[in-house]
Amino acid sequence: MTFTLQSCVQAESYLLDSPNRAILDLPEVNFQIDPHEGQPEPAPEPRKHRHRASTKDRDAAKDNSKATAAHGSGLVASYRFGRLAPGKSRVVVDLTGPASIVSTGCAPSPGAFELTLVLAPASEAAFKAAARAGAEKQARATAQNAPPAPPLPSVGAQKPIIVLDPGHGGVDTGALGREHAIEKYVVLDFAKALGAKLRASGNYRVVFTREDDTFVSLGQRVRIARSLNAALFVSVHADALARDGDEVQGATVYTVSDRASDAEAARVAEHENKADSAAGEDATEGASDVNDILFELTRRETRAYSHVVARSLAEYWKVAARLNKNPRRSAGFVVLKAPDVPSILLELGYLSNEEDVADLTSAAWREKAAAQAAKAIDAFFAQRQPENQPENLAAPPADAALKATQSTGN
Repeated sequence: MTFTLQSCVQAESYLLDSPNRAILDLPEVNFQIDPHEGQPEPAPEPRKHRHRASTKDRDAAKDNSKATAAHGSGLVASYRFGRLAPGKSRVVVDLTGPASIVSTGCAPSPGAFELTLVLAPASEAAFKAAARAGAEKQARATAQNAPPAPPLPSVGAQKPIIVLDPGHGGVDTGALGREHAIEKYVVLDFAKALGAKLRASGNYRVVFTREDDTFVSLGQRVRIARSLNAALFVSVHADALARDGDEVQGATVYTVSDRASDAEAARVAEHENKADSAAGEDATEGASDVNDILFELTRRETRAYSHVVARSLAEYWKVAARLNKNPRRSAGFVVLKAPDVPSILLELGYLSNEEDVADLTSAAWREKAAAQAAKAIDAFFAQRQPENQPENLAAPPADAALKATQSTGN
């Protein structure tokens, strides 16, 4: 496969397995490719001017290179691309079978430059050996360039810390929906609106796992919350369905559980738990199991609090926005597995649904929904007294606005 750029860049390529992928690590470039390009299936609806769309970083790109890509091998099933971290970009190529990297190079072409990745079929044994070497190379690079923890606000040292976690980011776009809606941008915009509401109250210290178009691994997201001794972790996402996408709508609030509450919850968790793999990382880190009675008691208490805040959010949310017909679910989300931090995952809606997309891309809706989410969090902390046991906590006090009539989605 070939990428056309305005200037040559240094590229490092290697292989990973489980699933089979080829990775191209680059300096930060300004990708000018529709993120639907390279995907194995078309978007839920016909797209207009797909080749004119841009995925350029919302921050100023550090390199003015513009890339376009074309399939160059039957070994390429699909590919993704985007910013990995400040100064770094990545292309992730999903392979149809075991392969070897014949060459990677950049050379002049008429009016531009071409970065080419040449793949060839390989034996399973040869591919596995190359993938092990690739994983080791990536692990060394990750250890040398571990991202720093987000800065903790110094004002109000005794105030509870809330960690807001916009899902996906960078090379991991998340769901791609109608009207070119892209999950990583939609959820970042909402998280920032919610963070502004929480900060304006003066009751909390708010920290983001990411504040720009950067990839953050699932394990790092959990570590941030635990290292800060956060009082609440809120992961924000949006979904999309390939089939019957326009018939399903509304927000869903998830908590962690050892068994999924239903098949849909299991599907969403499986998808979200693949975020590291989608970004070309070797493995997803999860919370390890510890056979310790104090650990288990802490985890039970934490999960009980998580259910309380999930119930509060669902109740307040329906005033401003649609809820899914089954708005509270649970499954084994890796990002919610901190044993000592109450954690919820909010799916704002479905990017495959026309009405949800109209809302999720509307600044007015975002402000209204974020205000209700902030009220739900206020209600949760108002009741979380040290002397109370989580299982004895009552439902959140009814806000006057909760008397309003609100239809639910599907």
